[in-house]
Amino acid sequence: MSPAFLDDDWVAGLVGAELPGVDATVAVTVGGAGRSDVTVRLVVAGGTVREAARTPAPDAAVTFSLDADDARAVLDGMLDPSVAYMQGRMKTAGDLGLVLAVLAATATDAWRAARVALAATTDG
Repeated sequence: MSPAFLDDDWVAGLVGAELPGVDATVAVTVGGAGRSDVTVRLVVAGGTVREAARTPAPDAAVTFSLDADDARAVLDGMLDPSVAYMQGRMKTAGDLGLVLAVLAATATDAWRAARVALAATTDG
C-alpha cells in the first residue's frame, strides 16, 4: 500500500529530493480538508532534502502555508508553486530571498522529477 498524502511515510519520501540552490530549513504548513494543520519541516543542504518530518519548525528560515486542496494540486502538477504564491493562494513568512530561491528551485527539472515520483507513489 502506498503512503497517504502528508502521512509520516509520505513525508519521509521527500528525503533526497532536489531543490537546487537552497540551503536552509524550510517549513510547509498545509491546512484544511477536515483536519488540523500539518507542518512539514525540511532540512535542505546543498540543494538536497536531507531531513523531512511532520513536526513544528521554529528554526525554519522560511515558511510556506497553503490549504490541502492547493497542496495536492501542487503535488499533482496542476498548480505551479510560483503561481500559487502570486495569486495569494500560498502565503509565506521569513526570508524573502529564500522564498524566491525555493520557488525558483521548484521550477527545475530536478524538483519536477521528485514531485512526479512522489505523486506516483501517493494514495488519496
